[in-house]
Amino acid sequence: MEADVFFPLTVMDFLDRAVTVYPDRIAVVDEPNQPAPSWGEITYAEMGRRAKAQAATLDELGVPVGGRVAIVSQNSARMLTSFFGVSGWGRVLVPVNFRLAVAEIRYIIEHSGAEVMMVDPDLRHLVDEIDCKHIFVLGEDDDKIWGSTAEPKAWEADATSKENATATINYTSGTTARPKGVQLTHRNNWLNATVFGWQASANDRDVHLHTLPMFHANGWGWPFIITGVGGKHVVIRQIDGTEILRRVQQHGVTVMCAAPAVVTAVLDAAKTWEGEIPGRDRVRIIVAGAPPPTRTIERVREDLGWEFIQIYGLTETAPLLTMSRMRAEWDDLDAHQQAVNLGRAGAPAIGVRMMVDDQGEVLAQSNHNLASYWENPEATEQAQAGNWFHTGDGGTFEDGYITIADRKKDVIITGGENVSSIEVEDALMSHPSVKEVAVIGIPDEKWGELITALVVLDPDEDPVDDAGLIAHCRTHLAGYKCPKRIEFRDELARTATGKLQKFKLREEFWKGHDRQVN
Repeated sequence: MEADVFFPLTVMDFLDRAVTVYPDRIAVVDEPNQPAPSWGEITYAEMGRRAKAQAATLDELGVPVGGRVAIVSQNSARMLTSFFGVSGWGRVLVPVNFRLAVAEIRYIIEHSGAEVMMVDPDLRHLVDEIDCKHIFVLGEDDDKIWGSTAEPKAWEADATSKENATATINYTSGTTARPKGVQLTHRNNWLNATVFGWQASANDRDVHLHTLPMFHANGWGWPFIITGVGGKHVVIRQIDGTEILRRVQQHGVTVMCAAPAVVTAVLDAAKTWEGEIPGRDRVRIIVAGAPPPTRTIERVREDLGWEFIQIYGLTETAPLLTMSRMRAEWDDLDAHQQAVNLGRAGAPAIGVRMMVDDQGEVLAQSNHNLASYWENPEATEQAQAGNWFHTGDGGTFEDGYITIADRKKDVIITGGENVSSIEVEDALMSHPSVKEVAVIGIPDEKWGELITALVVLDPDEDPVDDAGLIAHCRTHLAGYKCPKRIEFRDELARTATGKLQKFKLREEFWKGHDRQVN
């Protein structure tokens, strides 16, 4: 009889290794200040036990292999454990952006077909506002979720089926009003984690501060990476620059992932920090979401003394495509030129192939590109046309490095969050006084891009001011998606066929900038 030599790559490999090699190590330091009772510090052995208990609970609820389990929560040890307790036994975790409006969360729960929804105590109102077969409030229902003492049923499937099974569905705001569910397989998540972890030098001495929301492309894979190397997870719930510095000092943090807005918050806090900046010559800060200004990179390296690493990718690519990290050839360059070089999106990660097509769009092939969009074959076919993933971003590929120059999709990246301009325009157009609207991102030091609406009012309707329009948007959209600035115009630049010419609308705001992203 021939031996089975093919073993599936599954996300459970990361926790299994930690439990085997580092059972008595502290796995996670939970957020101490949260509405649910903090888990405090738990070991990898205990994290493994709780993941098993969660899987056994899903058995008891009758959630089958492939069944979807949604979690709507800020960062927490409970959410971290769920990546393993749900996906590790063949179910599909659906991490939902907790900042979304109720209608948006309802759509994701319904569209994904989730049978179970776990919600943060601060979002308890969702229990009454969203229909789901099984709903649990984290903290209050811990005994129901993690209290089982039964042995979970083994995930019965052949190796190929396991590896290619969907592990997570992450909903992303694209260019359409409705979010799309990105199906990432166990193989996608496994390869992203191992490649990313290796290129970012993850090791068993690492202490990772979860400054990035875990719902964002599964925390870019770092819940898996740090677990697999036996490092320590430190959970932070509310992002505050001073508090980040305090946690770095308190826990000996060595690595964190952050959107540019978080980098700015830390730099601002450093100005009033008393004593030496914690983490100097120790912390690696990995940044993505939008390329930060060169001066910001210089300040991270000079003012904080932290290593600056930039990556580029999308939820659809799990997310790692490229990494920009200091290299030996740049050692003799001055600090400014080093920062300029680090400001590029980066060189392709191992196993990733990149190209720029004749339209200037950045395309990618890798083993961690999405399997498909959940129940959306048309969007999948469009995104993966020609067996290349179409990023929607424009850029150049020179000397082995990708530079993002502009955005072909009408997506605004503000504070690290993707916002569809079309979705915001739809909300504004639902106000009776709005005749025309164009939503664009304009450069902003704090947010990267500021959501700005250029509005033409209908003279036959009651007048409305900018505050009234923003308030109207808040009834339709999550707060971070609402315009921060509204300008009233007599007309908007259009083509002969009536299509908005957004590049012309952006011009006045982007003069002096060499890139159309910030």
